[in-house]
Amino acid sequence: MHIMTIEGVPYEWINQLQEIHAHVFDGANLPVEKLERKEGLLCLMAIEAKRIIGFKLGYIHPDGVFYSWLGGVHAAKRGQGIASLLMHQQHACILAMGFKKVRTYGRNERKAMLITNLKHGFDIVSTFVDDKGRHKIVFEKLLE
Repeated sequence: MHIMTIEGVPYEWINQLQEIHAHVFDGANLPVEKLERKEGLLCLMAIEAKRIIGFKLGYIHPDGVFYSWLGGVHAAKRGQGIASLLMHQQHACILAMGFKKVRTYGRNERKAMLITNLKHGFDIVSTFVDDKGRHKIVFEKLLE
C-alpha cells in the first residue's frame, strides 16, 4: 500500500474516489463539480493493487484554516491504521504548505472518527447544528 497525494481534483482516480466515498458514506454521491469548487483541494488516497482503499480530502476554509473535509477507509481494510496514516500524511502536507491549524467536523453517529480525532491530538472547540438539522462537533488541532 502507498499514499498518493494530489493537489486539486484527482480526475484520473475520480470514479474510484466516488465509489469508495459512496461505500463509506452510505451511498452518498460526490459530484466532480463539488470537488472543483473547493479552493486548495488536497486529496490523499491509500492505494493497494491499483485500487483506492482509503481517502482523505481537505481544502482551505474561507477563514484561512485548513479544513479536513471527508475521509474514510473501505470496511474490509479498517482497523489497520490506514485512517491514521492518511491523517498524519495530510497534516505533514498542510504544515509544509504553511498552515498552523487544521479543523474538522464530526458527528456522534461516526464514533470511530471521533475517537481517531481525539487520539491524534484534536481538541473539541464547539458544536453546531447544520442546515440539515444534524449536530456537528468541531475539532481543531495546532500543527507542529
